[in-house]
Amino acid sequence: MKRIILTLSMLPLFFTSCDTLSSLPGNYGGYTEAEAAQGIRQALDQGIDKGINFLNKPDGFFGNEAYKLFFPPDAQKVVTTLRDLGFNSVVDKAILQINRGAEDAVGYAKPIFADAIREMTIQDAINIVRGPNDAATQYFKQKTTEKLVAAFTPVIKSSLDRTEATRYYTDVINTYNRFPTTFNKINPDLPSYVVDKAVSALFDQVAKEEANIRANPLARTTEILRKVFGSRF
Repeated sequence: MKRIILTLSMLPLFFTSCDTLSSLPGNYGGYTEAEAAQGIRQALDQGIDKGINFLNKPDGFFGNEAYKLFFPPDAQKVVTTLRDLGFNSVVDKAILQINRGAEDAVGYAKPIFADAIREMTIQDAINIVRGPNDAATQYFKQKTTEKLVAAFTPVIKSSLDRTEATRYYTDVINTYNRFPTTFNKINPDLPSYVVDKAVSALFDQVAKEEANIRANPLARTTEILRKVFGSRF
């Protein structure tokens, strides 16, 4: 899947209200309300881009021990049983394709995050600038989690099908369920599990970038970021 790239035609999305904001009174520690809103938008956009690009590539999940996906907790005994019986290659293939599905789907988050940025109010921006190191990330979680889950579910299901993760996973579960010693059949919801892990990983990356922008002057790559976050500390 090709990564979703922010085109020039989308740039007004993040700055639509800047002219209106700049006409309003108020100055907070060296930055205006308009600058606070613009700075937060840029910080979020920067964090989103880096988070998506970090994960939306081969081995973005599979090659990273912090984010690598394994079988859902309810199915861990399946892995143990199958490995004990010599089905290592089947299990390993399923795990690989589960991660490929997550890597494929993460790129679709960009438009949802963009909507949350566009909807940010002046007070939201001020609260985020004055808030803790993860204030912007928490705002994002509140505004986008449900939408991300709703949007990711069909995308990840399609990605899992396309990368054959669903087939390999189903093969593993069916093999386990056919054993005469299996009394409790396993039927975990693989797409929901992968969606939850993909969303969590994405927010984790955004949080890291937000903390970096707040703490590291070199990470503030634009003048407005330097002004807003530099005056915050």
